[in-house]
Amino acid sequence: MKTIEEINQKIANKEAIILTAAELKLMVRDGKEVTVDDVDVVTTGTFGVMSGTMAVMMVPVAEKNSFERADAIWLNGVPAQPGPCPNERLGVVDLVINGTAHANEQYGGGHLFRDLVKGKTIDVTVEAHGKQYENQVTLDEIEFARIITTRLAFKNYNALINPASPTINTIFSVTGLTGPFTETTVSGCGEINPLQNDPSHRSIGVGTRVLLNGAPGYIMGKGTRASPDKPNVSAYADMKDMNPTMMGGMKTAHGPECLTSLAVPIPVLDEEILSGLKILDQNVPLPVADVNGRTAHAKVNYGNVWGGTDKVIRAEKDRCLHHPDCAAMRTCPTEAISNDCAINRDLCINCGTCTLQCSEGVFLARLGSIELAEGTVPISLRQSDRARAERLCTMLKNRILEHKFVPTKMLEPL
Repeated sequence: MKTIEEINQKIANKEAIILTAAELKLMVRDGKEVTVDDVDVVTTGTFGVMSGTMAVMMVPVAEKNSFERADAIWLNGVPAQPGPCPNERLGVVDLVINGTAHANEQYGGGHLFRDLVKGKTIDVTVEAHGKQYENQVTLDEIEFARIITTRLAFKNYNALINPASPTINTIFSVTGLTGPFTETTVSGCGEINPLQNDPSHRSIGVGTRVLLNGAPGYIMGKGTRASPDKPNVSAYADMKDMNPTMMGGMKTAHGPECLTSLAVPIPVLDEEILSGLKILDQNVPLPVADVNGRTAHAKVNYGNVWGGTDKVIRAEKDRCLHHPDCAAMRTCPTEAISNDCAINRDLCINCGTCTLQCSEGVFLARLGSIELAEGTVPISLRQSDRARAERLCTMLKNRILEHKFVPTKMLEPL
């Protein structure tokens, strides 16, 4: 059995073997025998819609004594909650702002968080005692700004279906979830999800060091709605160290949602931990639930989502007829498609919406399907980006190899 201290010494001596989860899974699929001596750390990750994301920050608004305390505050039109500290007569406002809060149908908290991290100027509006105060700030001018998640990285999340005829507007669809059993939308990165690779929670616990949206952060404990079958975690990190390509916002049929990412290193201490890391998509359960109340309907596996499908959307521009009202561009939930059919890869989350909206077949990807008693149900939307999560795993691997990130022991179990 190895210890984390021994592994960190190997990292310092440039002797450690670090693999991404995708690299390890490829070795397993190829039938290679992988032992504890063959790998020291495996980097795992996930990226997708994670509604339980919020920011806590202190925003400068006006000179001292300009107002006593804020009654309401908006950042780029996105409403926040002033407090908990009133900051009487200091001209600054402590606030909490949800990643799912909306300025309008196009822009929400997730978009705001990304804009702040990109260094964009943000409009601040405050109401206090019947008067309005305005300011413009950048993240550099905000002394304290942290992202806190109430839950993320759900293990074994759901595929959602609509068993009835009326279309349902939901955060689990971009254009409305049709039925009965005509489509399914899915979330989760399957075999590379951190919690999927640590089934006994021997590595992931309170105090485990992670990358949250690309920034060094820490696991705080269990998240809301965590259960033994479907655990998740809460975490925090400083916004000023975050990477804008590892976070953002996404339009849904029920308003904007928040995109968040998490990467966790799993030190390979013994055979039990290595065994957990060898799980493959076809062995990861994917519950199928009715979008009405999330009641269980069936169970498939993540091999239906990520096995034999295309992780990245392709574009064949020659097929484009330059329709004046391009449905793919209009409905893209991250506004990643431009007039010339170019895909902005920083914004595209490979959800697949464009492949179903473009009648000319400009945008292409095999999204897969699930088999239910009612028949074959095609996957119409992926709310997790496996390709981006794999890039996140590589980012964490490189930071460890460059001695910019040191794996830690947890302080206590989840």
